Amino acid sequence: MIELVKNTKIDFMGKKKYAFIFSGILSLLGIFALVQIWMGHANLGVDFAGGTAVQVKFSQSVNLHDVRLALEDAGLKDFDLQDLPTENKILVRVKKQEEKLGGFTETITAILNQKFADKKPLIDQTIEIGPKVGSRLRQDALWAVLMATFGILVYVAWRFQIRFGIGATIATFHDVLAVLAIFYLFNREINLILVTALLTIAGYSLTDTVVVFDRVRENIKKYLKDPVNDVVNRSINEVLSRTIVTSLTVFFSALALFLFGGEVLHDFALAMLLGVVIGTYSSVFVASPVVIILGSSKRPLTTRKG
Repeated sequence: MIELVKNTKIDFMGKKKYAFIFSGILSLLGIFALVQIWMGHANLGVDFAGGTAVQVKFSQSVNLHDVRLALEDAGLKDFDLQDLPTENKILVRVKKQEEKLGGFTETITAILNQKFADKKPLIDQTIEIGPKVGSRLRQDALWAVLMATFGILVYVAWRFQIRFGIGATIATFHDVLAVLAIFYLFNREINLILVTALLTIAGYSLTDTVVVFDRVRENIKKYLKDPVNDVVNRSINEVLSRTIVTSLTVFFSALALFLFGGEVLHDFALAMLLGVVIGTYSSVFVASPVVIILGSSKRPLTTRKG
């Protein structure tokens, strides 16, 4: 492995009080954002807010970006596009707007016929996405995140100890809430793509946390009489270079998606960029300190064999 930093002796645990203040603020903002989203008081996407979905069939393949530009130039806002290239179809979904909903299909037809007359656009299907469906999707999304974090708790508790599992779970919740808070504060759209990104971030955060916990477990056996703070600090410093290399690799991959992945992947990539930074931070300053707080900072740790 490339070692970007060597032989560091940073007192990470000595800064845990300041980290908890910062993380507490982020988490509270995330909880506030979650409540607002649940009540529908946020910039919700079509899946959560309800609206209309129109499936358009073309005689030839059409570029999704060109369709997006045509709709935007015509003044259409708050819509999502999904490409079905094998069938020469495009799905246009728009948020529910009472005064425009009735004529939305006709508007789409007029715009596409004007811009893509040679490709003979034809309305194939129109679907109404009601508020009940949006409410159910919000509920399902919340359950998906809760089930994922519960699975993390069970896995880490089985592999290490229950307090390690609690630490990893709190760190995961922290990461999800922090990204959600940032999206809410900057009025970014909350949709199923963001939920996908949040679940991906949860997986990344767990991986990064387990790397630290694995080294803690190894050092427990080497330094049986050392205080917990010393063992955890030593462990984090020993894997610091690996953590930085892994984080930078994922970060630059997400950055490439953000810059060149197109409009569809833009929010997903943005959430991943935030998630990598916050997830790396939480592995050091959230998960590890929680493990210490749940035990004793002076007594040596014990762990499962293996």
